[in-house]
Amino acid sequence: MSAPARAARTRSWRPAPGHAFVSGYFVLLVVFGIAPAIYALYLSVTDNAGGFAGLSNFVRTFQDYRFLPALGHVATYLVLWLVTLTVFVLLLALLVHRLTARWSRAALRFVYYVPGALAGASSVLLWLFMLDPSVSPAAGLVRYLWGDTFVSVIAPGNLPLLFTVIAFWTGAGGWIVVMYGALNTIPHELIEAARVDGAGPVTVALRVQLPMLRKWVVYMLILSLAAGTQLFVEPQLVSQASFGVVGTDYSLNQLAYLYAFNQGDFNGSAAIAIDLLIVALCCSGLFVARGGLFDAD
Repeated sequence: MSAPARAARTRSWRPAPGHAFVSGYFVLLVVFGIAPAIYALYLSVTDNAGGFAGLSNFVRTFQDYRFLPALGHVATYLVLWLVTLTVFVLLLALLVHRLTARWSRAALRFVYYVPGALAGASSVLLWLFMLDPSVSPAAGLVRYLWGDTFVSVIAPGNLPLLFTVIAFWTGAGGWIVVMYGALNTIPHELIEAARVDGAGPVTVALRVQLPMLRKWVVYMLILSLAAGTQLFVEPQLVSQASFGVVGTDYSLNQLAYLYAFNQGDFNGSAAIAIDLLIVALCCSGLFVARGGLFDAD
């Protein structure tokens, strides 16, 4: 590029308001996201003395007898969580969108969103109360589904489903509101044209509305996947409440915590963290590629 062309390009650039809006986020991303990830990567390939260790920390943590069970627990939870989230969020958003009364739409959106106001730990404590057959207001249903004692309810085999219920309770409301807003951006003329052609509510939803929500669904899946891989608060509180029935190494984040603060092995903990980051990035890349998140309409 010639000097006059570079000068013209420099003069044509002006800081847009959008740059000011994203500047704060960019600073936070660098300080609390990118920089810690780089430091974790450094720790994962070094030893306690700071010498280069290659992939030995990754191999060592992978060979830990607790690693594969923890990986299986997180994977099972993620499958249940993402499938449940996608199906029910879309169904509930479509239900709210079809309501004709404005007050009923507003009331449902408020009801859906309220559980999200509770912090993660508060929601888990609430559900520990709800899942204890001796004190739960839904004791009959709890006993029918999982057993007569709190220990039988929180048995390790039940935890992926229970964590899915807790996560849906706390996180789905916000996404229902987002999907409802996305449904409102679909041109009304397009839906009316489909109805004139004889399409019923189910056909309109499957052939018109859901395809146009594809990018929003991909966006939801990416953020929910990132949050789901960080499973920690729920099993940690359940482990404390169960008095040892559920181990403190149920999830990979718990295992990384044990490596760092029980064993003093920050290099192994960083290796587990990088494993989670790689899996999350690969799955997110797959969602972006298959869902066309950045394709121009």
